Amino acid sequence: MSLINEYRSTEEAIKELQERLKALSKDDKLQKELEFEGKLRTLMGEYQKSLRDIIAMLDPEAKSSKATRGAVKTTGTKRARKVKQYKNPHNGEVIETKGGNHKTLKEWKAKWGGDVVESWATLLG
Repeated sequence: MSLINEYRSTEEAIKELQERLKALSKDDKLQKELEFEGKLRTLMGEYQKSLRDIIAMLDPEAKSSKATRGAVKTTGTKRARKVKQYKNPHNGEVIETKGGNHKTLKEWKAKWGGDVVESWATLLG
């Protein structure tokens, strides 16, 4: 697509969105919802409550159903690692780790190879 065609299509899309925005702004339902949201946020600020507090009051089961869906706790955006147990069949030694940065595990992988050592793993949780 040439640059001028992209410009014209973008310009047309903007016009359509502006018309849609005008139509929505005249809608009485939207005005009532915006008024309600404003009053609710003012009230939440007055009582120093967050949206989570309000949801917990109105739907106490929402928190518990969310907890049952994900048994593994997450911190931030990272997924929690699961514990693996490695049992060395050569000497019977057992180690448990969440990551691959374990000294003994590295030694085993250097000696017997990563694929072989990973075959010794059991997922604990």
